Amino acid sequence: MHLYLHIPFCESKCHYCAFTSLQKKDYEEAYFQALQKDINFHFSQYNIAKKSIKTIFIGGGTPSIIAAKYYETLFKFLQDFLAQNAELSIEANPNSSNFLWLKTLREFGINRISFGIQSFNEEKLHFLGRIHGTKEIFYSLENAFKAGYKNINADLIYDTKLDTKKMLDSELLHLAKLKPLLSHISAYALSIEDNTKFAKKKNVKKNAEILTKHFIKGIENLGFKQYEISNFGKKCQHNLAYWQGKEYLGCGLSAVSFFDKKRLYTARNLGHYLQNPTLRTTEHLSLQELNFEHLFLGLRSVVGIEKKRLNAQQLTKATWLCKAKKLFAKNERFYNANFLISDELALYLSS
Repeated sequence: MHLYLHIPFCESKCHYCAFTSLQKKDYEEAYFQALQKDINFHFSQYNIAKKSIKTIFIGGGTPSIIAAKYYETLFKFLQDFLAQNAELSIEANPNSSNFLWLKTLREFGINRISFGIQSFNEEKLHFLGRIHGTKEIFYSLENAFKAGYKNINADLIYDTKLDTKKMLDSELLHLAKLKPLLSHISAYALSIEDNTKFAKKKNVKKNAEILTKHFIKGIENLGFKQYEISNFGKKCQHNLAYWQGKEYLGCGLSAVSFFDKKRLYTARNLGHYLQNPTLRTTEHLSLQELNFEHLFLGLRSVVGIEKKRLNAQQLTKATWLCKAKKLFAKNERFYNANFLISDELALYLSS
């Protein structure tokens, strides 16, 4: 079993962010009480067994702006349900994760931390709406290492209008300096989502494929092997579970679960969630929808796609793609040779 917990509070809204995030104000205690009620109910509902949770991912929002004390009761409850060597991840921002917070969360059991760095360039950070600076990035990652974290991820964003080869080379140079501390890098091409500040502006994204290839090659040259279109290095087991189509439970505001070919959604309004955190809206997925997800997620990553899940027409197309060296076959699966064309391959196979 895999568990996602959403912490929706932020100090400010980044210009690209479409996730549910709210000003912290004074909701922490009420929210964590509701979250605990949500978890308790669904652990009982789905008969979650002791020692069965293989991964937990605490995302946001910005989990690091929440005082460590609010996580203590949560982890005391979860302790008995954790499998041996479970991966426990949390997201953090450089400006809101001091040494004491990092050390306390490590003592609670968190063993993987993902820092929302986004860039080392001050102008680009301002452009993205980030509220930390370059010095804080180095300071926070060093603190995480001192606090005992051996599995540290750095999130970056590229393909903004500011990006040039010189800019990306500078990002890579800073990553090289941090390499001894990092086990993983996530590099996301900027996407323009509805209901964001960037959605109301023009010319914020560059769409430069040559720069994308340059940046990806640069990250790999640092020793972080690409295993998904946006991820490099030591594999995140929680994300792998998503891409493999495994079942997972999501708790918290705007969280999503996947069970028995169904998606279940919590409330998107904080007041509604606090009143009834166990409520779920259900979406039944058709076989066609599930198969497309299998193609889409498998081709974006090293997971690949199963031959036995392809119909005759898809199998013919996949065989042709192997001859064209767009895919390769191994152990009854097809794998993508170039993640940058994964969407096109999935659409071709599903058409």
